[in-house]
Amino acid sequence: MDVMKAINTRRSVREYSGRDIPPDSMRRMREALRSAPSACNYQPWHFIFVTEGEMRRRLATASNNQSFMADAPMIVVCCGLPEQAYKSMGGYGNSVDIDVTIALDHLMLAAVGEGLGTCWIGSFRELEVKQLLGIPEDVKVVGMTPLGYPASADRNRPLDDNLRKPESEIFSEQRYRGVAS
Repeated sequence: MDVMKAINTRRSVREYSGRDIPPDSMRRMREALRSAPSACNYQPWHFIFVTEGEMRRRLATASNNQSFMADAPMIVVCCGLPEQAYKSMGGYGNSVDIDVTIALDHLMLAAVGEGLGTCWIGSFRELEVKQLLGIPEDVKVVGMTPLGYPASADRNRPLDDNLRKPESEIFSEQRYRGVAS
């Protein structure tokens, strides 16, 4: 699938069929994560593939009761390793959140090409997730996504341009000319 088509057809999926993900597709999902760029190529990440049903339900509960997550055959928990990340992003910050987010986005776009659905999960109780999965204290849970086949095919609908901000509001040339907040 063309990358721009994947970008323009990707949607947050909140209804999943019970269909398992074939091993070849899963191999490509892992490769999408591994291939993501990171600051200085430090790759400060670790990904947990949760397939066990009860644990998926517990993760959904820890994600502020987003029960649809448990309907996917897998939840990918994306962890950042702050001590392994580049320490001077923008001259002051740690790159871990950005690096892990880029990898997760690679996974989400690759999933579209496989006919799989995802949904960025940023609303969760990190301490509870860490306890459930035995994640060390110095590791940060950056985000999660269910991964599976959508229950319906309408997730491939084209991007509704009316729902996007106009170009004049989000792009500038040479100098910042954005809308004041």
